[in-house]
Amino acid sequence: MTLAPNVFRVSANDGVTIVADRIGDPAAPAVVFLHGGGQTRRSWGRAAAAVAERGWQAVTVDFRGHGESDWSADGDYRVTTFAGDVLEVLGELPDRPVIVGASLGGFTAMLLAGELAPGTVRAIVLVDIVPDMNQSGASRIHDFMAEKMTSGFASLDEVADTIQQYNPHRPRSADLNGLKTNLRERDGRWYWHWDPKFIDGTAALPPIEVTEVDRMHAAVDTILRNGVPMLLVRGQMSDLVTEERAREFLGRFPDVDFVDVGGAGHMVAGDRNDAFAEAVVNFVIRHT
Repeated sequence: MTLAPNVFRVSANDGVTIVADRIGDPAAPAVVFLHGGGQTRRSWGRAAAAVAERGWQAVTVDFRGHGESDWSADGDYRVTTFAGDVLEVLGELPDRPVIVGASLGGFTAMLLAGELAPGTVRAIVLVDIVPDMNQSGASRIHDFMAEKMTSGFASLDEVADTIQQYNPHRPRSADLNGLKTNLRERDGRWYWHWDPKFIDGTAALPPIEVTEVDRMHAAVDTILRNGVPMLLVRGQMSDLVTEERAREFLGRFPDVDFVDVGGAGHMVAGDRNDAFAEAVVNFVIRHT
């Protein structure tokens, strides 16, 4: 049985509207999925469905400046602001959800549970992100996002080709219509559906916290000392969380569970949703 998502909206403190999907029983314990930079809540479709089919409610959130959520008029894209927005979403859910955060979503989960609102969450899954990420991998992601940010794409075929060049291990998308969830068409060209201020250096308040390694380590330490279980899911071919970076993180925080997903790069859920969903479901079962 496929469960249809129900859309709901919350208002952030500065009036920005945040859009989210709920799949499953609103009274059931929640698993909240936070996407990476430049993605949308649609990135989690299959993983969220797998969680909901096991009896939880799966909630997927569009960060401000992404997807159907409002763009910030004053360019406030701090990670702490993303975390504050997510707290507004959590106010619509049963207490102490599990948070699954990929990349930027993982940083958001760290600051939400380690600084902004300790004790708010039941467990955390970090998806291919650690505080001390590999900078060459981070630069490659930035370059991929920025390359066509202004000019856009002439066709969906061009989008599919560009994605495959970035992710050569993943088969080229056969469903071009599926790409539209991350794009918008204007004047015959296709553009990524997120605010360019997020990465182009013009935001008044950019997400500078992603470079604050000591701060993120301190947040993780607080989370674990508060007894919140944590799982790191790494894509084995990731150049953002290399084997060395994962080993250093797990050496610093030996209580963190770890799953290394073969055949996956940084976009773990998209590359190997079967293995990713199994890892998340097994972790959630143990901690709910």
